[in-house]
Amino acid sequence: MRAETQKTVDKIEKSLDLLAQRLDWETAPYRLEEFNARVEDPNLWNDPTAAQKLMRDRQMLVDAMETYRSIKQDLQDGVDLIELGEMEDDAAVVAEAEAALKQLAERAAKKELEALLDGEADANDTFLEINAGAGGTEACDWAEMLQRMFVRWAEKRGYEVELQSEEAGAEAGIKSVGYKISGLNAYGWLKSESGVHRLVRISPFGKGTRETSFASVWVYPVVDDNIEIDVNPSDIRVDTYRSSGAGGQHVNTTDSAVRITHIPTGIVVTSSEKSQHQNRDIAMKALKSRLYQMELDRRNAEINAAHEAKGDAGWGNQIRSYVLQPYQMVKDLRTGVETSDTQGVLDGDLDQFMAATLAQNVAGKSRADARGED
Repeated sequence: MRAETQKTVDKIEKSLDLLAQRLDWETAPYRLEEFNARVEDPNLWNDPTAAQKLMRDRQMLVDAMETYRSIKQDLQDGVDLIELGEMEDDAAVVAEAEAALKQLAERAAKKELEALLDGEADANDTFLEINAGAGGTEACDWAEMLQRMFVRWAEKRGYEVELQSEEAGAEAGIKSVGYKISGLNAYGWLKSESGVHRLVRISPFGKGTRETSFASVWVYPVVDDNIEIDVNPSDIRVDTYRSSGAGGQHVNTTDSAVRITHIPTGIVVTSSEKSQHQNRDIAMKALKSRLYQMELDRRNAEINAAHEAKGDAGWGNQIRSYVLQPYQMVKDLRTGVETSDTQGVLDGDLDQFMAATLAQNVAGKSRADARGED
């Protein structure tokens, strides 16, 4: 076997080792047996919330076990095929098997990263909010570009995207928009996108000058029903109002939109796409999720090495620069990952940035754990 191919094999085996550790492979079959026994309990669906969580946890375990077995088997098949090709001096067979191993290494690396999504809420659905920064029409247009980028990213992953609220810009674009994005690990992937996104380009609004625009992104997990978040009714103010979507769409003829303000923290959440009753329920869930995110941020403040270097991990922290003029470049300011394929990024190709930030944050957490920090 060629040295380069052996390196590919070693890389796949390293990924398999990490997957096995994260899965706790030795106990996985026994945990699956326990899940199966609980699923067969005739009283399972007496508590729908607990039943749904059980089914989701079981499916996650089944998927992880199948992934591990599949990669391990494909690795063995590839190695066997290379050895057979070398024995029979068949260069075509060897080349085909080596190409397959390279693809397998990419797949294993991706699954290795997904295995690192083991945070308390990483598997949850997520809320995504985008707000235009200072700059008027330019900033509103940039916010709408980010809206399109994130929706395309989510749709490529097969996630469900549900519009929660939207406020149109005065002349173009959007002032703000909110979505609920549903799917396995939606929060785990998107959480790295919270922060300020900066755009540099020639103005498309007739100015002919180079403009810099900013928009802020908030990402926080949808809180499971089994996570208790207490909100004191005296701590909130509920307002109803009339709103319309971008371009005059979704016009409400009654004051059905709901805004909830959490007085102690100043958090404001809105929902304007449903009936008043539904909007109040959606906004309340969003508020609880925001409060939960604040708690997660507090816990992670000392172990998130990447964000420590940049300052507060919350609102107002610039994380990525998108330059369209005088050259083409998107660069993440936390990891240094960059690409000249700006159109691809704006079309939703964000995985390389998310993966790098995830790996960096996990590495920082591992170093903190080694130092004995909580």
